[in-house]
Amino acid sequence: MFSSITTSRRSLLRAAGVGALAIGTPILRSAHAAGPMKIGVLIADSGPAALFGPAQRAAAELGAAAINAKGGILDRQVEIVFADAGAPPAEVSKSAVKLMLSDKVEMIFGSHDSAVRQGVENVVKGKIPYVYTPVFEGDDCTDNVYFLGEVPEQELQKTLPKLLEFAKGNTFYLVGDDYVWARTTNEKAKKYIAQIGGSVVAEDYYPFGAPNKFESTVTKIKSVKPAIVLQTLVGGDNVNFNRTFADFNLSDDIVRLSCLLEENTLMGIGKDASKNLYSALGYFADIDLPQNKAFIGELTNKYGDKAPQQCTISKGLYDAFVFAAAVSARSKSLAAKEFAMAAEGLSFDTPSGPMTMKRRHTEKNIFLSRCDGTKFTIVDTFTAVPTQQSCT
Repeated sequence: MFSSITTSRRSLLRAAGVGALAIGTPILRSAHAAGPMKIGVLIADSGPAALFGPAQRAAAELGAAAINAKGGILDRQVEIVFADAGAPPAEVSKSAVKLMLSDKVEMIFGSHDSAVRQGVENVVKGKIPYVYTPVFEGDDCTDNVYFLGEVPEQELQKTLPKLLEFAKGNTFYLVGDDYVWARTTNEKAKKYIAQIGGSVVAEDYYPFGAPNKFESTVTKIKSVKPAIVLQTLVGGDNVNFNRTFADFNLSDDIVRLSCLLEENTLMGIGKDASKNLYSALGYFADIDLPQNKAFIGELTNKYGDKAPQQCTISKGLYDAFVFAAAVSARSKSLAAKEFAMAAEGLSFDTPSGPMTMKRRHTEKNIFLSRCDGTKFTIVDTFTAVPTQQSCT
C-alpha cells in the first residue's frame, strides 16, 4: 500500500512474539453483550502517511455516527478506539493486541501500509473481523480479513486501454518506489500492457522516501520518448518526480498515469506540473454522485472550514463502518464463519457508489481522472470492476 516498506527481520520476530500472546488469550465475547460495541481503528497519526491522519479520523467518526443514527451494529451503539498505525509494524502489532485484550474491541478497521497489515494479521489471527481499507497490492487471503481498497487489476485492466486514446503511441516507461506495492503493481501492469499491444521500454525503482529528484530517470525518459509513463510512486516521491518531469518540458508529449495520486499529493505537485497527468482510483472527493455529496455535506457540517481533505485513503474508513453494519445485519453475529458467509456477495452503498464483497475483496467503481491544475476531472467511470482475487 501507500507507504509499505520491507519489514525487517527484527520487526517480524517482535510481531511473532506479540502474536504468541494473542494466540494464548482467547477473545470470546457475546455479540449481545451489554454496552457499546468497541471498534479499533488504526490510522496514521505519525510516520510518512501522517498527512492523511486527520482525514482518516474524520471519515471514521462520520462512519460511526451514520451507523449509530440507524441503531448501531447488532443493536449496540458503536464506540471508536483509535490507535496509531504510523509506527513500525511490530509496535502497531502491540497496539492491536492492546485493542483486543485491554480495550476489548470486537472488530479492527485499518488504513495503513501493507507491512503493518501483515503484522496486525499475525496477532489478530482471525479471532475478530479485520477490515483493511486502502489501495494495496492484493494477493492476501488471510482468514477473517476483508479488503475494501483498490487492487492493481482494478486500477489497470480497463484504464490502460483508455489511456492509449490520449497517448501518442503504446510504449511504456515504468517508475516506482522499491517496495511490494509498486513492484507487484508493475508486474501486473506488464500483462495488461502486452494485451493491448504495448511494450515496456524500461523500468526504474527508487528507495522509498529518499531525497529523490529523479533527474536520471527523467533524462532517460527524454531520451527514449515513451508514449506513457506509469508511476507507482507515493507521497513526496510522486511530487518530486512530476515536478522534475515538468521541469524537463516533457508534459506536452508524454502522458503519465499514477496509480496512487489523490487530492493531497496533487496539491503538492502543483498546477504547473500536472499537464497530461492522470490518476485511476476508486474515489475522488469531487465525484458527482448523490452519495458523495451527502458524505461531503456531513463532513462540512461537522468540521466547517477546517474539514480535512478527503481522498480514497481516508474515505475507506467510512466505508468500513457501512460494510460492517450491513454484514452484521445479515449475519446476526461477529463470529468468523457467520460473518464470512454473510459478507460474500453482499452489496453496500458508499460515497463512491455501490460495492459488492466478492471473495473478501470489493467489486467497485473505478474512476479515471485527468489532472486540471490541482483539481481532478473524471474522464471515464468503469462500473463494478472485479478484483480477480480468489480468496474463499
